[in-house]
Amino acid sequence: MPKSVVLGNGSIAVGLDHHGLVRDMYFPYVGLENHIGGHNKHRIGVWIDGVFSWLDDGSWQITVDCACDIFEGTVTAVSTTLGLELLFSNIVYNEKNIFVRRIHIKNNAKQKRQVRLFFCQEFEIYEAHRGDTVYYDPRIHALVHYNGKRVFLINAQANNASFNDYTTGIFGIYGKDGSYKDAEDGELSRNAVEHGPTDSVLAVHVHVPAGGIEVAHYWVAIGHSVKEVLELNQYVLTRSPSHLITTTGDFWRAWTHRYRFVLEGLSGTVKDVFDRSMFYVRIHADNHGGIIASCDSDMFQGGKDTYAYIWPRDAAYAAMAFDEVGASSNARRFFEFAEKVISDDGYFMHKYRPDGSLGSSWHPWIRDDKVELPIQEDETALVLVALWNHFTVSRDLEFVERLYNSFIKRAALFLMGYRDVSTGLPKQSYDLWEEEFGVHTYTAASVYGGLVAAAKFAKLLGKTMSQHNYEHVAEEVRRSIVTHMWNEERGAFYKTIRYDEHNTIIPDSTIDISSVYGVWAFGVLPTSDERLIRAFKTSEEVLAIHGKTGGFARYENDNYYRVNYREQGNPWIITTLWLAQYHIDAAHTKKDLARGIELLEWAAARALLSGVLPEQMDPDTGEHISASPLTWSHGEFLRTVTQYLTKLDDLGICNDCNPIVRYT
Repeated sequence: MPKSVVLGNGSIAVGLDHHGLVRDMYFPYVGLENHIGGHNKHRIGVWIDGVFSWLDDGSWQITVDCACDIFEGTVTAVSTTLGLELLFSNIVYNEKNIFVRRIHIKNNAKQKRQVRLFFCQEFEIYEAHRGDTVYYDPRIHALVHYNGKRVFLINAQANNASFNDYTTGIFGIYGKDGSYKDAEDGELSRNAVEHGPTDSVLAVHVHVPAGGIEVAHYWVAIGHSVKEVLELNQYVLTRSPSHLITTTGDFWRAWTHRYRFVLEGLSGTVKDVFDRSMFYVRIHADNHGGIIASCDSDMFQGGKDTYAYIWPRDAAYAAMAFDEVGASSNARRFFEFAEKVISDDGYFMHKYRPDGSLGSSWHPWIRDDKVELPIQEDETALVLVALWNHFTVSRDLEFVERLYNSFIKRAALFLMGYRDVSTGLPKQSYDLWEEEFGVHTYTAASVYGGLVAAAKFAKLLGKTMSQHNYEHVAEEVRRSIVTHMWNEERGAFYKTIRYDEHNTIIPDSTIDISSVYGVWAFGVLPTSDERLIRAFKTSEEVLAIHGKTGGFARYENDNYYRVNYREQGNPWIITTLWLAQYHIDAAHTKKDLARGIELLEWAAARALLSGVLPEQMDPDTGEHISASPLTWSHGEFLRTVTQYLTKLDDLGICNDCNPIVRYT
C-alpha cells in the first residue's frame, strides 16, 4: 500500500501507511537505510473495558492527512464500537532526529474510563535481520533498540508520567509472531532484554473523564550511539514533546511562506497540493545532496527493488522545482552531489545511492557482443539544463565558476563526443523510461538543451571558444532531430530510431509523450512551430485515458503496472502535467489558459487527502499505483504552477503572482 504521508528533516524520513502506522524509517540518509523495511510495521493498539483492538484490524474509521503549512501528519481514528476517538499529530523534529506523536484521546462514553495505548516497534536495523538488541533501561525508563551505530530510543508519557508497562521479544523466528501478541490481554510481561530479530511494546495508561479528552506523547530518538539517543531523550523531556511539535510547525510555516505565491485563478485544492508538494520534494532531499525518487518501500514487495535511489533525471527535475519555489539552497546541494558522482569521462550512471555509491541497475555493459555504456544520456544533459535554471534564480556566479571544469565542461565534452558520425544524433543509450536502447527523440532533445546550457555558462565566464564549440554542436544536433526524428505520416516525432547491420535507420513510430515534450521543453522548436502543434495534438488524442480517471499515458501500449488493456496504459501525473505546461506556454490570452488549468486541477484532484501524488493510477478506480509519493510528480506539480504564474505575469494579468525573479 503506497504511503499516505511521509515526514522528515533531511537526515531521517518516516513513512505512515493508510492506517497511520509507521512503515518506513530511514536513517542516516533519506532513502538509506530503512530500519523497518516496509514489510514490518509499528503497530498501535487500544485496550479499554476489557476489549483490545489494533488500529489496522478493520474496526476503526481512519483518516490520514497533512497540515498544509506546518508539515504535521495527522491521523484520526474513530471506533464507534469502543466509543473512542484518537487524534494523532505526527512530526519529525526539524532540528534533531526525533519522531514525535501527540495523541488526543477522546472518551465518548458517559463514564470515566481507563484507556491503555500500546505502541509496538518492529525493527530490522541495517536491513540485516540479525544482530539486533533491545533492552529496557530502568535508569531513564525507556526502551532502546540498537545494532552497531544505529540506535533507536522509544519513550512515551501521559499526565507528566512515563509509560506504565513494557516488554521486549523476538519475532519472525521460532514460530514467534511478535511481542504485539503479548499486548492483547491488556498486560505486558516485562521481559527486559532480547537479541536477534527483536521487537518491543510499551503501554501508556490514561484515565479519561466522561466526554473528556486527555493527551499522551510518544517519541523515537534516533542516533549513532546510545549516548547520543540518551541526550536526545533528555532534550525531549527538558523542552517537552509539545514544544518540539510547535517549533517544528513554526519552522515549516516559515519555510513554505518565505515567498508569497498568489495562485490566482486556481482552486483551493491546487493551493493545498502546491504547499504540500514543497514538503514532499524537500523530504526526499537528503542533507548530503541526493534527491531520491520515492521513500515508498512497498515498491519492493512487488519487484526487485525500491525507488529509494537518486536518478539524476528525477533529481534534476526536483532541483528545478526547488529553484522555482525559491529553495535554491536545496537545489545547490544536489549539484554538489552531482559534481561528486559524475564519472571522469563526463556522464552519469543509471542511478546512485544517497551515500554517493552506485545504485542497482538493469542496464548491461554489453549488447550484441559490443561494449556499450549502460547509461541514459538524457540524465547527464538534464542536470546541465537544471544547473542553468539554478543560476537564473540564484545568480551564484562563484558556484558556477567552481563547477565549470569539474562538472559543466566535463559533461559538455561528453555530450559533444558521444554522437553518431553519420546522423549527428547522440549515440544509442537507454531512454528516460529505462526500457529501450536506441536513439530517442527525448534524449536527443535533452542533449541539445544541455549543450545550449553549457554554451551559456561558457559565455558567462568568457570562454568564447568553448561557447562557440558547444553552440555549433548543439545546432548540429537540433538539425539532426528535425531531419531524422520527424514522422510526417503520424504527425509526431519518432519515439526511437535504431540501426540495422547495414547502418540503415529503423524508426519506431510509437507515440510517446516524452518525444514532443522534449522537443518543446529543451527549445529544439519554438512553441508556434506547426510540427510541434501537430505532434502535441496527436499525442493528446492517442494517449488520452478514456476510463473514469482520465489523464494521459506515457506511450502507446505501456505495460508498466498496466491494469486495463482497453487503455494505452495507466494515467501518469507527470505526463498529464507536461501537457498542462505546453498549453500554458502556448496561451496568448487568459481564455487560452483554460486547458492548462483544467489539467493542473486534474492532477491536484488525484492527490490523497494528505496531498500525496503517485507515479500513476488505475485508469478506472483512480487507485494509486507504483510509488507514492513520487518526488518527480510533486516536482512537476510545483513547476507547472510556477509556470502558470509566470504566464499570468507575461500576459499582464497578475504582476505579483510569482515572486521569484529570474536572470535571463
